[in-house]
Amino acid sequence: MAETHTTEVVDYTLNNPDTLTKYKTAAQISHKVLEAVSALCVEGSKVVEICQAGDKLLEEEIAKVYKGKKITKGIGHPTTVSPSSYVTPYTPLVSDTQEAETALKAGELVKIQLGAQIDGFGTIVCDMVVVGASEVTGREADLIHATYYANELLLRLMVPPGLLASGTDEEKKKAAAEKPPTQARITQLIEKVAKTYDCNVVENTTSWMFERNEIEAEKKIIISPGSGVKGEGVPAVGEVWGVEIGLSLGSGKVKTLPLRSTLHRRTTTTYQLKRPSSRQTLSEVVKKFGQFPFSLRQLEDEKAAKVGVVECVRGGVLRQYEPAGDAENATVSRLLTTVAITKNGLTRLAAPTAPDFEKVKSDKKIEDEEILKILEAPLSKSTGNKKSKNKKKKAAKSDEE
Repeated sequence: MAETHTTEVVDYTLNNPDTLTKYKTAAQISHKVLEAVSALCVEGSKVVEICQAGDKLLEEEIAKVYKGKKITKGIGHPTTVSPSSYVTPYTPLVSDTQEAETALKAGELVKIQLGAQIDGFGTIVCDMVVVGASEVTGREADLIHATYYANELLLRLMVPPGLLASGTDEEKKKAAAEKPPTQARITQLIEKVAKTYDCNVVENTTSWMFERNEIEAEKKIIISPGSGVKGEGVPAVGEVWGVEIGLSLGSGKVKTLPLRSTLHRRTTTTYQLKRPSSRQTLSEVVKKFGQFPFSLRQLEDEKAAKVGVVECVRGGVLRQYEPAGDAENATVSRLLTTVAITKNGLTRLAAPTAPDFEKVKSDKKIEDEEILKILEAPLSKSTGNKKSKNKKKKAAKSDEE
C-alpha cells in the first residue's frame, strides 16, 4: 500500500548530472542550427523565410535526441533575425504581406537568436552576421569589437568572488569574502569598454537567471537601466543564466517600433477566456511551447492566432514582446550566451562565436589596465590558463594587427 503513495522527487538542479547533460544537448542543437541559419543570411534573403528554415532545422534536430523518452522537448526560442537598428528579436509573419517582404541588405549587421529546450532546460544563443561581408572595417567593426569585449568582461564579472582563487587557504578565504560587483559597477565597467570604441550600451540590457521551464526567473542583471528600473540578484554556483550584451552606434536609447508583436510567451496568470478562438490559441500554445517564447507563425493557423492572442494578452495569460529599435535608427549589436555556474567556474553552454579579428578590423583598442586585468582572468578552473593568455593578447594586440 505504502508504495502507491510514494512519488519520486526529481532533482532538477545542476547537482543532478542529467540536468547538465540536457542543457548541453539543447546547446549542441542551438549551435548547429545557428551555424546553418547564419549561412542563410545573404543579401536579398527574406527574413521570414530564414526564420521558417531555422525553426524547421530546430525541430528536425530536436526530434533526433531523447527518442522514446517521456520528456518534453522543443523550441526554446523561435528563430529570429533582427535587422541593423532592431534591438529586440524580430520574426515577421507570412500573413503580414508587407513585413513578409523584409529582406536583408548587403553590409547590414543582423542579429540571429534561437534556442532548443530539453525537459524544460532551455539554451538560447544570439550571434551577429554582417551580410555579404568578407571583411568588416569602420564603425561596424568598432561595434563588433566593443560587443565582444563587453561580453567577455560581463561573463567574468558574473563569476562568484573567490570561486577560482588559488594560493593558501587564507588567501582563498579572503578572495571568497570579497563582495560581488554591484549592478551599477557592472554598468560602469561595460560603459568604459563601449566608450573606447565610441559606442553606447543599449538601455535596459538584461541578463536573466534560467530555471526549468522559465527563462526569466527572479534574478536579473540590468545594464544601463532606465529610471525606475532595477536589477535584482547576484549570480551564484548552481545557477544557469542567459547573459545578454547590447551596444549601439547611436545613443543607446530605444523606441517602440510600429510593428505587430509577433513574439509571445505564456505567463503563470490564470484567466477565464471568453472567446473560443482565444481558448483554442492558448491550448495550442500550452501544448507546443509550454512557457517558452514562440512566434505566431509557429501556430497552425497564423491568421486565427492573430485574433486568438488578443484576449490572451489582455487577460495576462500571454505576454507579448513589443518590437523595439534604436531611437536614432543607428546600428545595434546583441549577443546572448547561456552559461552554467558550477563549483569549477563558468561554462558557456550556448555561445556566439568569437569574431575573426583578421577580418574584423578596428583602429581602436582597450588600454584601461583595470579592464585588461579582468579580461585576463579565467572563467573556469579547467581551461583557465590557456584562455587567459590568449585573452590578454587579443585585448591588447588584436586591434593593432
